[in-house]
Amino acid sequence: MPERLQILIAAAENLARFKQRLAVNSEVLAYSDTDALIALDVITQRQPSAVVIERDFATTSRGAALINRLRADPALAGVLIQLISPEGLHAPAAPTPAPAVAGATATTAPVAHLDKEGTRFARRYPIRQGVEVIIDGNPVTLVDLSIEGAQVISPSLLRPKQRVRIVLSDKGTSLRYTGTIAWASFELPSPNVQRYRAGVAFVNPEPDAILTFAERNKAD
Repeated sequence: MPERLQILIAAAENLARFKQRLAVNSEVLAYSDTDALIALDVITQRQPSAVVIERDFATTSRGAALINRLRADPALAGVLIQLISPEGLHAPAAPTPAPAVAGATATTAPVAHLDKEGTRFARRYPIRQGVEVIIDGNPVTLVDLSIEGAQVISPSLLRPKQRVRIVLSDKGTSLRYTGTIAWASFELPSPNVQRYRAGVAFVNPEPDAILTFAERNKAD
């Protein structure tokens, strides 16, 4: 019987040969890189021993967003991320540092390497209940916040790669940014309620202002 579960995410034309390579003493569930959100749901539910991502996909914005999402979930801290290419398996990727933001100070958090201990790109602050922000004119609930982005719950549809405008407001402070939906998933918390959970990656954020907002509104 297979000793462990691995989730493979690769281009459709490469799935068969990569799966065959991995299927030694392992159960392998393979997903096309176009079905990364479906794969993410399976990873969250089944918590495999390893997630193997095609190296070419890992270098794309969608691939990087997937890795970021996996590393942001404490429940998946024990899941090993590996990259695969025709040459073989590779060590977990280190993200490319984000471009310098004009006016950013030394308080900007450094970009951390991705490793099997679940290191995140930047510290995330869980936000207290009741803090709402606005995305494209619609109120959403803010779940957590970092200098790179935010996790939100929205009653309105949010799609990966969607460009949005986000407003964070409290106590007379209003922070306005452009962002991109890095990932999104549909949820049914109850039979009569549907919502979307999504990660927003900020474009040209202001680290100091975001950290101040997060400290003021973080959960106890």
